Amino acid sequence: MHHWFRSAMIAGLVWFGHSAMASPGTTLDWPDLPDPSVQVFEDPYRDLSPEQFDDVLFIILLRGRLHQDGGSMEDRQKWQELLTETEDALAADGIDVDWQLDQREVVTERRRKAGTNGNPQFDGQTITLAGFAIPAPSDPDGRPVAYLVPERGMCSHMPPPPPNQMIRVRLNGDWTPSYFHEPIRLTGTLTIDPSVQSMMVVDGLVPMSATFRLERVSVEILETEADRLECKQRAADRIRAAGDRKTGGAKASE
Repeated sequence: MHHWFRSAMIAGLVWFGHSAMASPGTTLDWPDLPDPSVQVFEDPYRDLSPEQFDDVLFIILLRGRLHQDGGSMEDRQKWQELLTETEDALAADGIDVDWQLDQREVVTERRRKAGTNGNPQFDGQTITLAGFAIPAPSDPDGRPVAYLVPERGMCSHMPPPPPNQMIRVRLNGDWTPSYFHEPIRLTGTLTIDPSVQSMMVVDGLVPMSATFRLERVSVEILETEADRLECKQRAADRIRAAGDRKTGGAKASE
C-alpha cells in the first residue's frame, strides 16, 4: 500500500515533466487582465440601432460628397435631399447627429484604452493563467517565445484578441508549444510591457499586439486526447494539401 501511494505521488509530481515544482501564483481569469478603471464609459454609438448607425455613416458619406466639387447639379440636389431626409429621421428619434459626430474621436480613444490598458494590480506579480499557446519567433537574445490567448483559433481562423487579452510569453528552454493553440496553464511574472510583432500564422501575416509580457516559471500541459487527434488531423491535412499543390491535385497513386 505504501509503495503504491509513493509511486502515485511521484507520478503526480512529474506529470508531463513541466508542472512539478510550480511556483504559487495568483490564479487569474482573462477578464481580470484589462484595467477596470477604463472599462465603463459613455459610448453614444452603443445605443444606436444597426439602422441608425448606418444612417450616421450615410450622413458622413453624403456630407463628404457635398463638401467636394464633384457631381452634376442634379446629383448634388439628390444628395442634399437624401441628407436632409436622413438627418430628419434621426432627429425624430431624438438623435443629435452633429453631437454624435463630435464624439467620434473621444469614443475611439475610450475604446482604445479599454482594449489596451492592463490592470496595474497585477503588474510585476506572479500569476497563474490558463489559455492557448501560439509558437512565435525567438527573441533576439535567443529566448524562445510564445503568445497566450484566451480562445482556440485566435490569430489564425479568428481575429486577434484585444492587446490586453494577449500575453507575450518568454519561455525557458525546456518547453515550447508543439502546435498552434496548445492548451496550457502558465505560472510566471506578469509585466505590463506593450509590444507588437508581425508573424506568420495559419492564415498569413498577423500583427501580434500584446499588452503583457510573462516570464515563464512553470507550465502545465492541459492537452486532451481530442486535442492530440485534432493536431494529428491538421498535420495530415497540411501534408495532403502540400502534395496536392505539387501534383496539381492528382493523387499520389495516380
